[in-house]
Amino acid sequence: MHFESLPSSLSRVRADCIAIGVHDDEAFSPLVLELDKALGGKLKALKTRGDLPTRAGESLLLLDLPGARTPRIVVVGLGAAANFSRRGWRKAVSSALGVVLRTLSARLALAIEPPAELAERPYYLGRAIAELTHSALYRTNDLKTARKPRAPALAAVLAGSAGAGVAALRRGFDHGSAVAGGMDLLRNLGNLPGNICTPRYLAAQAKQLGSTYRSLKVKVLDEAAIRRQGMGCLLAVSAGSAQPPRFIAIEHRGGKAGAAPVVLVGKGVTFDTGGISLKDPGAMDEMKYDMCGAGSVLAAMQVVAELRLPINVVGLVAAVENMPGSRATRPGDIVTSAAGLSVEILNTDAEGRLILCDALHYARRYKPAAVIDIATLTGACVIALGHHITGIMGNDDALAQELVQAGNRADDRGWQLPLTDEYAEQLKSNFADMANIGGRDGGVITAGAFLGKFTKGLSWAHMDIAGTAWVSGAQKGGTGRPLPLLADFLIQRAGRGA
Repeated sequence: MHFESLPSSLSRVRADCIAIGVHDDEAFSPLVLELDKALGGKLKALKTRGDLPTRAGESLLLLDLPGARTPRIVVVGLGAAANFSRRGWRKAVSSALGVVLRTLSARLALAIEPPAELAERPYYLGRAIAELTHSALYRTNDLKTARKPRAPALAAVLAGSAGAGVAALRRGFDHGSAVAGGMDLLRNLGNLPGNICTPRYLAAQAKQLGSTYRSLKVKVLDEAAIRRQGMGCLLAVSAGSAQPPRFIAIEHRGGKAGAAPVVLVGKGVTFDTGGISLKDPGAMDEMKYDMCGAGSVLAAMQVVAELRLPINVVGLVAAVENMPGSRATRPGDIVTSAAGLSVEILNTDAEGRLILCDALHYARRYKPAAVIDIATLTGACVIALGHHITGIMGNDDALAQELVQAGNRADDRGWQLPLTDEYAEQLKSNFADMANIGGRDGGVITAGAFLGKFTKGLSWAHMDIAGTAWVSGAQKGGTGRPLPLLADFLIQRAGRGA
């Protein structure tokens, strides 16, 4: 995948295809007007006649128009100009890429002009183009035995770009390509079945990252080492599985020696049956995605290493499989966490918070500037926010809002939920320091409140990605989220953003 910017007018751009956008209630943009002049007014005539798509979501492929240097022109409808937004632009670009990739085009000149809020931020424009193009090129890592078609390739050219913003635009291309590569890693890990992507497989992928990038130092704790760390909650989750757990620590020391790192903590349940509190069978196959928090951490570490960000970052992954069995943890069992607090496990399907609490305690040894955990933690978050927005909460409002703003910039949105003492009170137990569930009411927040009991004295935020990490149905697969949000947060912290 290759990106570049060209100041040339569309009539002089050499490409296999040009993609333009047309509003239904506004004249052509200057770029399209200049192209239409070279075409002898053909585009204007088609629009006047009602033969050009103008409504949002519509598209048309025009071939071999007289006067055009390119054999193909993709026209995408943009709807009313007054309603045109960043989201509308992203959908239009994705639509155009879908049409282009059904042809043999290898070089695309993109001339769908963005709304002002994006045009005025060339760094994020470049990132968006790189990420959208890479997403369109992505092909699911399936295990089908049929011969696979050749992977598509496409060079994207942003036409009409010139001036002081070009340097920022090209930096956005570079950063967006690195983020897109991380999103591929995250999607690939999530899409693999649980019999392949096991805790040991995640550990092997972490070691592979350490071999690829010199800035990464990787340490993997086996079951015996985990036990020596006193991680009783983590071991309670893995007890019923024949797959041994792994605890992974990856360090990127790109900042000043001794500077406090950002610590990312990922939930890595490589398959979640619910344990003794067995899940309903419907869509249980999707529980292979319960390690997307762990995948997000591995992907983020790849991005910081790829971009050589001048910041210290530590990635921690607690990797387990949650299975029923003769040795599995029972509802009502009480275990002791690495922090020394006892937990009554009332529901073995509330397992993510159990492995995360031990990982959050482990994070203290790094004396972190901030700790962020990422987890497909609760179905309650899907009920609250749907599949559109990641739930964010924590004990540091400034950190939580920093993540929210990173998501807004990266078009990978999060929303801060309240986290107050009332929710923690729902976790009271008659027999232990706390229970691992607090009832149905406010389930997404009581899960966060449980984690909060292990983060006192830390600047901490929790991201519940249960609704955003994958999609179901005919297009089932990992989304690559929330990597754009995480990457933007880290890039900004490193002082390398817009």
